[in-house]
Amino acid sequence: MATESFVGNRQDPLRARYRSEPGAAHVTDRARATFGAELDPFHGRVVPGTRGGESVVGVGAHAAVGGFHDQPNPGDLLCAALAACLDSTMRMIADRMGIRLTELEVDVTGDVDVRGALMVSPDVPVGFTQMRCTVQLAAADGTPAHVLQGLTTAAEQCCIVLNTLRNGVSVDTAVNAV
Repeated sequence: MATESFVGNRQDPLRARYRSEPGAAHVTDRARATFGAELDPFHGRVVPGTRGGESVVGVGAHAAVGGFHDQPNPGDLLCAALAACLDSTMRMIADRMGIRLTELEVDVTGDVDVRGALMVSPDVPVGFTQMRCTVQLAAADGTPAHVLQGLTTAAEQCCIVLNTLRNGVSVDTAVNAV
């Protein structure tokens, strides 16, 4: 087990600050769908992030709703957000716990019945009905199973996207039509 944590060195000062200044812990993330008005209805562009180094991600509509599914669709991006968050959360906690991971893969799938989105059947809900995370995890030889279970439990408790999806969140929509 490691004696010094790279993650701890970065997080410990933040944890101390957030204990004394709780308001400093409130952050706002952002993504913008933009530059797409000139494109066909099945393609768009998303700019994730609030800081410099932003990249533009092309998105497309799923074939199940008439799109070409030639680029990641919004459902893929939702699955990617969950996979990325659980992956990074597990790696940060493993570092803090002194666990040397030798393998980590997070595979996320989600199920949706598109009849609701296409207004084919009013009794079919719009949205994912189930999501699954499969984590392939391995650590250095000699790492006890209970330590890996503790890592998994802590990661599920701390993963922001996982808990947002499990608990739901209020979403307000404002449209500024010109």
